[in-house]
Amino acid sequence: MLSSLGNYPRLILIDGSEVKEVAQEREDLKAEIKRLKEELNAVILAHNYQLEEIQEVADFVGDSLELAIKAGESDADVIVFCGVKFMAEMAKIISPQKTVLIPRPDARCPLADFATPEKVREL
Repeated sequence: MLSSLGNYPRLILIDGSEVKEVAQEREDLKAEIKRLKEELNAVILAHNYQLEEIQEVADFVGDSLELAIKAGESDADVIVFCGVKFMAEMAKIISPQKTVLIPRPDARCPLADFATPEKVREL
């Protein structure tokens, strides 16, 4: 059954079993992520605009500067950066000996994209 929530439709489940299945899948996925983090000695950094589901598995949530500092302070061998590309690049600059992964390499920041080397030189 769909009902309206402002301009957005909302799904109302009659049978709670679907909710339980989704919740169990989510918990299984979180457990697998935790296992992999331990196995790979990884840390997950999530920008504060990430979805709640991402923030729940992150070791640290914050703004880009705060997360760059956490990347530098971390003893992890692998940094998984849930943010935009320049944030992962910043983590790699601060921690060149670490492997830095970005789940969405196409995640871009329009403002950062505007600041090309050529445009910065013009200033």
